[in-house]
Amino acid sequence: MVGQGGPGWQRIGPDPAIAAWAAAALSAARQVLARPGGDWRAGGTWFVGVDALENGPDGAVEATSHALPWAALGLEPCPLHKAQLSTTRPGYPRPDPGETEASFRFRRDRAAAHLDGLLAFGPEKRRMIREPHAFILGLPLTEADAEASPLVVWEGSHEIMRAALAKALAPYPAQDWANVDVTEAYQAARRHVFETCPRLALPARPGEALLLHRLLVHGVAPWAEGATSAPEGRVVAYFRPLLPDVSSWINLP
Repeated sequence: MVGQGGPGWQRIGPDPAIAAWAAAALSAARQVLARPGGDWRAGGTWFVGVDALENGPDGAVEATSHALPWAALGLEPCPLHKAQLSTTRPGYPRPDPGETEASFRFRRDRAAAHLDGLLAFGPEKRRMIREPHAFILGLPLTEADAEASPLVVWEGSHEIMRAALAKALAPYPAQDWANVDVTEAYQAARRHVFETCPRLALPARPGEALLLHRLLVHGVAPWAEGATSAPEGRVVAYFRPLLPDVSSWINLP
């Protein structure tokens, strides 16, 4: 498990059990991606795909016996939500209608770097920790060139985020932490991350997995000109199992 110290991420595999799960998941993912009216953003180059994969709580894809290979992943089994099917295509990112220039620049130049678990509320998009999760597990489902919108991380950023958010939450009772506005603390910590943490691209192939610390800042790089992939684009299934509370999210290794 990715814990305190270190870069905050781990590459797992390649492993045939992970590859078998990815092949089964891709078959199901193709059906999702073929549906009209999907949640495509960034000018039609990014399918958000939240809760889009029809997997069971053990990770098994419908009509197959391929449960998530916990042993190969080195993880303890836990109940799973439907996986996100984050999918990028050539040209990512393009501007969305109505998107501000600053927002598009941040997506293009900073890979839309973010911390999972923080949700935005109201017209000013105030951030609160409403989805405290144990880890982020990315499982590539398609082949893609290394420069075709890989996942990017800022190594060591999880400890900067932990310290900043713990300080912002400290004045409040732990049972109220999910309702604390951490916007300023989060944004200041992210700026510090950009200044001090190395940015690293993590392309991966089916049969591999990428395990990220839950507090690691990460994003998706632009699709480089000339990069190629499978016809579906770069498709990655993401699992983020929830923890019971924000205190666990902040304090566990």
